Amino acid sequence: MIEVPDQYNACQTFIDENVGRNPDRIAVRCQGQSHTYRQMAEMVGRAGNSLSELGVRMEDRVLLLMLDTPEFIATFYGAIRIGAVPVPVNTNMKPQDYEYFLNDSRAVAAIVSEPLLAQIEPVRSKLRFVKHLIVAGAKPSPTESGSYTFEELLAKADPHCEIAPTSKDDVCFWLYSSGTTGFPKGAVHLQHDAIYTTDTYAKQVLGVRPDDRLFSVAKLFFAYGIGNALNFPFRFGATSILHPGRPDPASIFDVIERERPTLFFGVPTAFAAMLAAAEERQPDLSSIRLAASAGEALPAAIYERWKERFGHEILDGIGSTEILHIFISNRAGEVRPGSSGSIVPGYEAKLLDDDGQPAPQGEAGNLWVKGDSTCAFYWNKHERTKDTISGHWIRTGDKYHQDQDGCFYMEGRSDDMLKVGGIWVSPVEVESALIAHEAVLECAVVGDTDKDELVKPRAFVVLKPGRTVTAAQLQAFVKDRIAPYKYPRWIDFVDELPKTATGKIQRYRLRGS
Repeated sequence: MIEVPDQYNACQTFIDENVGRNPDRIAVRCQGQSHTYRQMAEMVGRAGNSLSELGVRMEDRVLLLMLDTPEFIATFYGAIRIGAVPVPVNTNMKPQDYEYFLNDSRAVAAIVSEPLLAQIEPVRSKLRFVKHLIVAGAKPSPTESGSYTFEELLAKADPHCEIAPTSKDDVCFWLYSSGTTGFPKGAVHLQHDAIYTTDTYAKQVLGVRPDDRLFSVAKLFFAYGIGNALNFPFRFGATSILHPGRPDPASIFDVIERERPTLFFGVPTAFAAMLAAAEERQPDLSSIRLAASAGEALPAAIYERWKERFGHEILDGIGSTEILHIFISNRAGEVRPGSSGSIVPGYEAKLLDDDGQPAPQGEAGNLWVKGDSTCAFYWNKHERTKDTISGHWIRTGDKYHQDQDGCFYMEGRSDDMLKVGGIWVSPVEVESALIAHEAVLECAVVGDTDKDELVKPRAFVVLKPGRTVTAAQLQAFVKDRIAPYKYPRWIDFVDELPKTATGKIQRYRLRGS
């Protein structure tokens, strides 16, 4: 049981405790610069006071459209410190998306990294609630009314900021779900949610220590990333390594070789791309003691290639925006390749069939999870909240089966499952068989209809650079690895797959292609 006092603000755990414990320990490394916990606390205080001086009050939303930098951390916790609600959003979207985020959240202030400002300007006249636009990294100062530079505001602010008297059940921050269809949903998280993830998964599965250095491919606006690169290191006094640029394999290798992280967090597509790039380059990843993966099921073939090539394990797991971080995971020294592992202490899980009855062992069921990091509700989405959250339990939308040892195996998203010849087929299983072929970089499997209007698997395949293989060869390869009726009847070779900014393949965009 994780005990949190009734009056509680997340800054007490993630900022103040570090200043009292190890103020001069390196909190953040970013682009060759070091920032101590004392310096970060002062930046957080200045950010909080700056927002207060602009009139931002408790429960006001503050949208963050920011790259992975210390300024993100300062504004995120600065807002929380005064009781305001930071709302980090995806940095890879379009102006109309930001119009939606800002108007849906009713944010009174938006803090934007200067390189991303061009995505806000086209819709600025349509923003109904924003009173203040703060630009981080802008030179010279914006002259338009209501515009400020982050640096100028902080320079004038007091580093000491009183902490708001929030309760453990007050709203702390929002995260918009990446979603596969429809508008993103604002998952409303409370003050006690983040510490629940750090004291379950980070402590009991990863064993995060003060001497760890954490590097995450997933960005800070993503639930997975904000845990990996902010909450986990700041809970245990470790060091966060931030990379504001694109996470392409060359850049990732550069950061790892320069900063020597001990914990590395990726997604399956990143691990696949890194393995492919490592065929040309000989990267030194010897500092890493453990890697973790989430976002999609990690194919066993990628795990095995990675372990053979680099020597350390990848702990695959499953988390969600709604539950904030990983709640089912493999364990170091006990990895089951192809499995998401077992339940993380502090969480509970159950598999139910479509009638709400327990799914028999070995058969696919809908995954429901219970844990105190689950969001309170979706903002302005009452019906979706009721469809998803039932008392202490939340329906994840994932299909899983469980073996006799309690390990969970993903079958796919509930709306991705295929019924072929009256039998359920997991797209994940077909994808895992395809990606085991040495020529395949990544793939996605969806349902399509044949001339008889019967559903069959269709595969979209990206090949590794310089590799060739025919559709017939891949089909034969799959038939040798899994039940023949599951093989993809059609294979389309493509240059890339549609993905969310967090690396999840958007299969719905491939349906009907």
